[in-house]
Amino acid sequence: MAGNACQNPEGPTKILMQQNLQDIYQHDPNIVSRSIAGETILVPIRKNVGDMETIYTLNETAARIWELIDGQRSLAELHRQVVDEFAVEPLEAQNDLLELVNNLVENGALLKKTA
Repeated sequence: MAGNACQNPEGPTKILMQQNLQDIYQHDPNIVSRSIAGETILVPIRKNVGDMETIYTLNETAARIWELIDGQRSLAELHRQVVDEFAVEPLEAQNDLLELVNNLVENGALLKKTA
């Protein structure tokens, strides 16, 4: 995961997420999602054959978040939706959402929308 590392004197290095809940993201147009046998996968459609090594499988919650990311809603709105739809504590939902978004940005599947 990308991020700023800070030393935690009580344990391993902690990764700080670069996103905040007011950020808005959109899908990279070079990534398509497909539902196959009940699983959602993200596939790059770039012409580089090496990109085929970066096919991602999303779990149910991650797939729902992927569906909700539309370039209009903030991460705060996505967070509220996830908490409403899934039996999850708000802090856990926030941490998981930020980690997922961080991973998708790092792997080129999401783009941060600028004002």
